[in-house]
Amino acid sequence: MNTNPRQLHLLAEVRTRTSATVEQLADTLGVTLQTVRRDIQRLAESGLLTRFHGGVRVPSSTVENIAHTQRETLHAEGKARIARAVAQQVPHDCSLILNIGTTTEAIARALMHHRGLRVITNHLNVAAILSSNTDCEVIVAGGVVRARDRGIVGEAAVDFIRQFKVDIALIGISGIEPDGSLRDFDYREVKVAQTIMAHAREVWLAADHSKFNRPAMVELARLDQIDRLFTDAPPPEPFPALLRDAEVVCTVAA
Repeated sequence: MNTNPRQLHLLAEVRTRTSATVEQLADTLGVTLQTVRRDIQRLAESGLLTRFHGGVRVPSSTVENIAHTQRETLHAEGKARIARAVAQQVPHDCSLILNIGTTTEAIARALMHHRGLRVITNHLNVAAILSSNTDCEVIVAGGVVRARDRGIVGEAAVDFIRQFKVDIALIGISGIEPDGSLRDFDYREVKVAQTIMAHAREVWLAADHSKFNRPAMVELARLDQIDRLFTDAPPPEPFPALLRDAEVVCTVAA
C-alpha cells in the first residue's frame, strides 16, 4: 500500500506512544472512529502496525523481517520516488555497490539508462535488472543465496567485496532507531553490508518513511557513517537533529 498523509500521521503517533487506542488516535487526528479503524486495518495488513483489542501498537518483532513479496508492494510509490532521486545524483561512468533490498531493486530500475556503470551487488534481483542495461557491467558476489529474496550472504560474499573500492555504496536498511543506529535482521547480511560500506568512497542510504523508529535486532552502522540519506517523507523527530549532528545530507524525494 501507499500511505496517505493521514496514515503517516497515525503511524507517527503510534510509534511515539508505542501503543494507542482507537479513541486516542481519532481525537489526535480529528477524524471519526470508523476512519481510524479503516486506516488501522490497512496498516496492519501491510505489517506496519499490530492490532490488539481496542487499539494498535508497533510491531514487536526485532528478529524477522516482512516477507519479500509483501515488501515489493509496500510503499512502492515512495520507493520509486527515492530511486529516481538517487539516479539523478549518480553520475555516468562510475562504480557502485548495491546491497539487498526492495529499495535497491527500485534504484537498479532507475539506473537502466545510465552509461558506463560498473555495479557490484550481492542481490541477484539487482543483477538481473541491471544486466538488461547493455552499457552497464554487473559483477555478482559469491556466497549463500537466500531463497526468500535471492540475496547473497556469508563469508564468501564478504571476502569477494573486499577486493574492491567503489565510488558509491547504495545501501538499503530495515530500520533506523532513535539512537541513530541503522539496523537489520540477518547478521550475515549485516556483515556483508558493513564490508560494502567500508569499501566505498561515499555511502548513500535509501530508506522510505516506514524505516524510521522501526526496531531490528542487528546493528549495521550509525548515522554518522553515511554521507547521504534519500527518503520519501520528512524524517520524524528526533531524526532531523540526529541527521544534522551526523552531517548527513538528507534528500526528501518529492
